[in-house]
Amino acid sequence: MWLKSFVVASLLQVIVAGIAHAKGPFGSVNVGNWIGGAFSNDETGAFSHCAATTPYANGVILVVSQNAAGTWSLAFASPSYRFNKGENAAIDVTFDGQEQARLFATAYQSNMLTAIMPLNVVRTFQKASLMVATAGRAVLNFDLTSTGPVIAALANCVTKVKADGLDKAGDFTKIAAKPQPAPDKQAPPAGSKAARTRSGTGFVVSANGHIVTNHHVIDGCVGDIKGNLTGEASMVLRVVSSDANNDLALLQAPSTVTFKDFARIRDRSFHSGDSVVAIGFPYHGLLTSDFTVTTGIVSSLSGMRNDTRFLQISAPVQPGNSGGPLFDTTGQIVGVVTAKIPVLRIAAATGNIPENINFAIKTGALRDFLDNSVVPYQTAEPKSELKTTDIAGNARPYTMLISCNGTEQADAKR
Repeated sequence: MWLKSFVVASLLQVIVAGIAHAKGPFGSVNVGNWIGGAFSNDETGAFSHCAATTPYANGVILVVSQNAAGTWSLAFASPSYRFNKGENAAIDVTFDGQEQARLFATAYQSNMLTAIMPLNVVRTFQKASLMVATAGRAVLNFDLTSTGPVIAALANCVTKVKADGLDKAGDFTKIAAKPQPAPDKQAPPAGSKAARTRSGTGFVVSANGHIVTNHHVIDGCVGDIKGNLTGEASMVLRVVSSDANNDLALLQAPSTVTFKDFARIRDRSFHSGDSVVAIGFPYHGLLTSDFTVTTGIVSSLSGMRNDTRFLQISAPVQPGNSGGPLFDTTGQIVGVVTAKIPVLRIAAATGNIPENINFAIKTGALRDFLDNSVVPYQTAEPKSELKTTDIAGNARPYTMLISCNGTEQADAKR
């Protein structure tokens, strides 16, 4: 244990002390695998910042710090990095597969990129258990442990040193209380008017139980996200990743659950006029508890304002169809149902009520999303055409009702 502490402390001095010619650490921050303390500006001797660091098996060292002005930073360091000083980079971070943020980092040292963390990102970092950082083609995973206590300890460090000075620096973790559950992660009490059941559709795309749905289906969920195959008990799903821009989300079933089958994605081009089948759970609780099946054609190979990520389809869809599979006539996935045109808004603008104008996300965007999420999905060539009843029957083992509790405020944003 002493050897590990020595190695981490040495790394801390080499890496963290390089920030703004810092000297230290003074006092200590020692929480889980995090180790750190307070630092001074080596040129002026004045208090500079409090920082803590922890190494990862991927070779990267995370450094979290708060300076005397209260600004938070997150740094990625590695002895193998070779940056030009002053070089800039954009780093996209995703927490627990849900919360996303873009950080803008600068190489103040050749072996480290440092980015300012806005307060909303700090709060998310505190509560998260997994962070995925993407910079260019590099994707790194970080299991986050003790982030709540270490943020509290660093904040305590800054407050104490500003009040008492560096010469009285001590153990800054002593008053770092165990973080309380974040209010936005707790489900509202049962029967609360703020609680509202929301639902959509998803479909299994891998033997490992990965499930695709829309980002807007799970955005704003509080408490557990549940999945139900028709006639079977519900299961709690874990959020793996989410892409708000393309309205896609990836969930995963518990490892104890096995699926009889999963969807295959069409590996051939699609054309305007081709027939499609949409399956989902519209108005669940008001209509049938089973999924519904609708048919139509591909009306256009682009969505609103020529957005080429989407297909326009005539197959009727309703609230609850979101995230559901869109099939060709051979039973292969050709899209993810995402939206229907806002009828009232269009009618107000044009004086006409549009009919049979709905949209689905193309498989190109879906495959990019799954590739980025490292999901072993399967593709298939179109084979002989099937009856709609056969397509629906084949989809039953992997088409799932997705539901959760959401607040009225969250639903208003959808």
